[in-house]
Amino acid sequence: MTASIIDGKAYAAGLRERVAREVATLKAEKGLTPGLAVVLVGDDPASQVYVRSKTRQVTEAGMAGFDHKLPGDVPEADVLALVARLNADPAVHGILVQLPLPSHIASSRVIAAIDPAKDVDGLSATNAGRLVQSTGGALDFSVACTPLGCLMLLKDSLGALAGADAVVVGRSVLVGKPMAQLLVREDCTVTVAHSRSRDLPALCRRADILVAAAGRAEMIKGDWIKPGATVIDVGITRITKPDGKQRLIGDVEFEAARMSARAITPVPGGVGPMTIACLLHNTLQAARRSVGLGPAAI
Repeated sequence: MTASIIDGKAYAAGLRERVAREVATLKAEKGLTPGLAVVLVGDDPASQVYVRSKTRQVTEAGMAGFDHKLPGDVPEADVLALVARLNADPAVHGILVQLPLPSHIASSRVIAAIDPAKDVDGLSATNAGRLVQSTGGALDFSVACTPLGCLMLLKDSLGALAGADAVVVGRSVLVGKPMAQLLVREDCTVTVAHSRSRDLPALCRRADILVAAAGRAEMIKGDWIKPGATVIDVGITRITKPDGKQRLIGDVEFEAARMSARAITPVPGGVGPMTIACLLHNTLQAARRSVGLGPAAI
């Protein structure tokens, strides 16, 4: 068996197109333009590249973008004051504070200050709690973008997920925990594993669905994959090859895992493109909720 490739890049492109169509409809029928505010503090190169990509895709989707770039030494109080202004701005439907923040600013306080209705990154305690308490059906709140993208790829690849034995390797607030909760909503039997789990290989080998989000390059070996499993690799690590060239690899030994899996996401080109596409999706849905509309079925 050689696994088929789950093309996240292609799915994300289709999702962005569907979002753009819904944005155009919302403008035409309600006179409403979804607006996303992005707050970037400091000059971290990776964050700058990521924010530029977000800004471009916001424009391409027909949304209004509000970029706020602050110096790295800005006081925390100034960041909180900006968030308060964005909370009060009716043109802003989504607020994203790019992480990580400089060490003198408490990320937890900044995220807590964002209006949950505008928390399109799904990281607030309110939205995280809603995810834990929800039992299925359409989401009427924002969910963290990367795990939401993983779920979309899984459902596109497998259809219904009910009854599947799912293992999530990683327990971060950004990916692992919300991913597990999303799979519970889909009626999967879910195990959350991590680097300290006893006999991690055995846990992985029983998974019909394996989501690798540990942040450790090729931590999950090819012979840990159950024959016929679907593998979603969230990890991304840049390595330098012996010839001096760099390449990106995931948390899973891709070529070896592909010999057992039914389907697998590549790195790059798998989960990565879904994150910004889901951010646009969440912003659209937040704009719809602001005028009393239900979620768009996209």
